[in-house]
Amino acid sequence: MNLNPAFPFYRSSQLYPERLAMVDGHTGLTYRDAADHARAIAQALQPRCRPGSRVAILGSRSVAACLAVLGICWSGATYVPLGLKLPEERLVLLLQSSGFDAVICDRQGEALLTDAVLAACPGPVLLADPGGDRDPPGFPHWRIAEGAQDGTAPVPMQPSDIAYIEFTSGTTGTPKGVVITAGGLHHYLTVMQDWYGLTPEDRVAETSDLSFDISVSNMFLTWNAGAALYIAAPAEAMAPVEFIRKHKLTLWYSVPSIVSLLQRSRTLRPGILPSLRRTVFAGEPLPAAAATAWLEAAPHSTLDNLYGPTEATVVCLRQVVTNPPRVTAERGIVAIGRPYPGMDAAILGDDLRFLPPGEEGEIALSGPQLAAGYLNQPELTAARFPMIGGRRWYLTGDRGYQDSDGVFHHLGRFDNQVKVLGIRIELEEIEHHLRRASHAASVAAVAWPMENGSGLGIVGFVAGTTFGASRIRQAMRKFLPGSMVPNRIIELEHLPLNGNGKIDRRALVRLLDQGKV
Repeated sequence: MNLNPAFPFYRSSQLYPERLAMVDGHTGLTYRDAADHARAIAQALQPRCRPGSRVAILGSRSVAACLAVLGICWSGATYVPLGLKLPEERLVLLLQSSGFDAVICDRQGEALLTDAVLAACPGPVLLADPGGDRDPPGFPHWRIAEGAQDGTAPVPMQPSDIAYIEFTSGTTGTPKGVVITAGGLHHYLTVMQDWYGLTPEDRVAETSDLSFDISVSNMFLTWNAGAALYIAAPAEAMAPVEFIRKHKLTLWYSVPSIVSLLQRSRTLRPGILPSLRRTVFAGEPLPAAAATAWLEAAPHSTLDNLYGPTEATVVCLRQVVTNPPRVTAERGIVAIGRPYPGMDAAILGDDLRFLPPGEEGEIALSGPQLAAGYLNQPELTAARFPMIGGRRWYLTGDRGYQDSDGVFHHLGRFDNQVKVLGIRIELEEIEHHLRRASHAASVAAVAWPMENGSGLGIVGFVAGTTFGASRIRQAMRKFLPGSMVPNRIIELEHLPLNGNGKIDRRALVRLLDQGKV
């Protein structure tokens, strides 16, 4: 069996060559045409790349970026999305440290190709341009050639081959590259297709950037079925009612915070989304009230709440939302459900002992969807993916419990990793750069305010600095994407400490809640 993620797309291109495969605000391609472009990209990569090579993508939310994903996979290489919001210094660091063999960008990604970024690129840059009609830009590049219509199938991949690498926030100021295998992705997609039964008639929204792994599910699940992928621009994804209605979408998969935004704008009305037949929320807690409101707006749709970290290939637990929803007691959020077929979940104590139902502990995961580990970080991989009872587990760092019916519930983070507007962020990484920018030894960052277990912003605290808040934030923007730069920076004479002599973040949150800072 060929486990190359591009192989189902190739099969669909043979079965449904004239059906629409993908469309953004500018370009739409059939499966035949998209397959031709993907082959052309794979051919352009051949002089430098082979199975096992890593290819970075500077692009997102475009047909060109999707073609880059397909072309890299087609060649048997590993695709690595870097995102368009990274500041220059961070992008240069990733390009220099990750062992890339090539770089592909879409038209938006071109804007990031400064002299410093180009100097860090591993050779020529391939411009993924399905139009193919522009003059070459003034930097080394490859051009996608016309043709490549020989029908060549994607290079075969084995279960242990690496399909993609997603970078997440790290605790030392350096992002963590989560290494996902072709076998893990195949298992995830097989389970999802068995559940949702997509057909060529489905119309699926792409709601996230390539650097957020919901995109993995949206792309490959769509193409596996021969369905059409409608790529939402950021504004369309944040206010999607018109987008869903215009394209008569049948599947929506995003973070649940979108429901709160629509409720505030008063656009989520009963019956407003009649075309949807499947809705999936993941990435942050799903408030029960939001789930009910969405089902009223999409009366013909099922709704599932999915849970799982990037390290377990997108998600790996599922709770079907019923009426009334199954909720986590005293939190008002939908339970995270039961593991996918073939996956296991457990609650562990401090000594890695398996806890019985009803006891709170750390959520741990095991099974074929677990990542191979972290790129170039063997010690961290060993710590987070230990062998327990003869099996390999991933320690999520999430608090939770299993109820008497076997359903799992999520209670938040043990450490200082938080979700801010659906994006996973390590507070220690922000503090690393806050300390660097302020020259202060005592710093802290908290997610605030919180809504349904997810932060709406970040507040930084510093003590003993001569720099002002504006100057500190300006310096941090050089190293961090905007989503990780604190909305506010507050200067205090001393930061509160807890009984262990550590900075007391809970005390800082109380100061914010009470309006004392």
